[in-house]
Amino acid sequence: MEGTRRRSTKSIHSDKLVDHDERSTVAGQKASDALPLPLYITNALFFTVFFSVVYFMLARWREKIRNSTPLHILTFPEIVAIFAFITSFIYMLGFFGIDFIQSLILRPSPDVWGAQDDEEDEEDLLIEDARKVPCGQALDCAAPSPPLKLAVEPVVVVAPSPLLKPKAVDDEIPFPATLTEEDEEIISSVVAGRTPSYSLESKLGDCKRAVAIRREALQRITSKSLSGLPLDGLDYESILGQCCEMPIGYVQIPVGVAGPLLLDGKEYSVPMATTEGCLVASTNRGCKAIHLSGGASSVLLRDAMTRAPVVRFGTAKRAAQLKLYLEDPANFEVVSTAFNKSSRFGRLQNIKCALAGKNLYMRFSCGTGDAMGMNMVSKGVQNVLDFLQSDFPDMDVLGISGNYCSDKKPAAVNWIEGRGKSVVCEAIIKGDVVRKVLKTKVETLVELNMLKNLTGSAMAGALGGFNAHASNIVSAIFIATGQDPAQNIESSHCITMMEPLNGGEDLHVSVTMPSIEVGTVGGGTQLASQSACLNLLGVKGACRETPGANARLLATIVAGSVLAGELSLMSAIAAGQLVQSHMQYNRANKDNVAAKVSS
Repeated sequence: MEGTRRRSTKSIHSDKLVDHDERSTVAGQKASDALPLPLYITNALFFTVFFSVVYFMLARWREKIRNSTPLHILTFPEIVAIFAFITSFIYMLGFFGIDFIQSLILRPSPDVWGAQDDEEDEEDLLIEDARKVPCGQALDCAAPSPPLKLAVEPVVVVAPSPLLKPKAVDDEIPFPATLTEEDEEIISSVVAGRTPSYSLESKLGDCKRAVAIRREALQRITSKSLSGLPLDGLDYESILGQCCEMPIGYVQIPVGVAGPLLLDGKEYSVPMATTEGCLVASTNRGCKAIHLSGGASSVLLRDAMTRAPVVRFGTAKRAAQLKLYLEDPANFEVVSTAFNKSSRFGRLQNIKCALAGKNLYMRFSCGTGDAMGMNMVSKGVQNVLDFLQSDFPDMDVLGISGNYCSDKKPAAVNWIEGRGKSVVCEAIIKGDVVRKVLKTKVETLVELNMLKNLTGSAMAGALGGFNAHASNIVSAIFIATGQDPAQNIESSHCITMMEPLNGGEDLHVSVTMPSIEVGTVGGGTQLASQSACLNLLGVKGACRETPGANARLLATIVAGSVLAGELSLMSAIAAGQLVQSHMQYNRANKDNVAAKVSS
């Protein structure tokens, strides 16, 4: 749907768009434009009035108290003074003048990287599990090119059900193909560099129109067409200031569904966003094998996000003193009090320190409720650093993150200590299911797992990569549910184990994943399509009854899906079906897709 304009717009001239001193805007006349004096003089006038009135009122009240005159009896000068006080006080709330107040109330500033912290997202969702985010630097205006059809993420139901083709969706009203004279002036100003591209949303007050203008300007600057990049079909207001800056469109990724995954006695249909053929079908086959065998079970071992600042002292001895202080149990309560004061959900669990010469790395672990929690734990860490500065004034804080966390990088500390949610998921697959559904044998799977996932990965010097393709499933679910795709790196740490049971008749399979980093509030989880996928799993938003339960359940679903994917891929390799399957699904003729999947 086309973005709603916040205010009527007037004709915009390029020179006015760039003249920041005059503080011109495309959103109509501002309150400050009605003032007869320049803004800085008006500010000085109100400041003078405010402090003069305060001095006058204090003097009058002091005189009344001395003369035993009731304070509520007011003279005309006092009434005028009270009126002036209220007027100047309201003006001073903004401190920087009417223009600042207007921009604060009517629209967010594009210069503020204002993503709300995870706790604020969670508190909002506890009240109402559908938050409307103000329009930001989003990209949803159609360019002056021909109208594009609504981009839809088709939900493909994989075998055993027949392939379902996505239904046609009515076209949305596109951005007008004919540019107005006003639009042409703005585009020319952007192309000439007089108007910053990032300021279009705030200047126009219409996110979709801003995206269309930015897109057309980019095409003219680069002489490259963006006709294949969709514009219509995305609510660009929902991404402003929190998901994407300076948008020019969005990328379509098909979403398939695998399952039902029978996990801990409940069935889940797992959404997977991917462009890799065979991935959803393979995971679906693993879910079928698990379901026919009675389902899988999971155990959550830890739930703690981490942040590790790096500080420096003059000597290694001084750095060691802080290390001993933080690791002393007697000091934990006072440190945790400083950490916890910034959040209702963030609770400090432990601190692990590492010394490198005179540099100290402090790894704080913290529960974060249903949020993934990076912002939450970072605020708590900053509180602790401020607290420590009084007792360790010679501490030089080099960075709020010193990579000992470790975020979005493969690291042994996450593999050993865990980060986010640490989950173990297991299942016992019946021998008949292994033979009839997975088309292989128990002893073959056990031997292949030892030689491939364990020995082969060790020969390669793998770090947390003792699995067949855990990253495949993690990435697909992350993209579908609005998680941070970059955190797939540590979230895919996994060791897959397979052992024979009941004299070799049945198969015990498990995955151990120590650092699954997921949340159900904040970031991309609140966008419409990602929110729908979370709703499909029953984990949308914050859990009102037990804060953090939705995020923990999502982590176990990720692990259960990885278990299904590992089971199916290992069976395909053991049965020699890997190449055949990929040729069937990755290179299939469109006319034969439905027949091949259903067969």
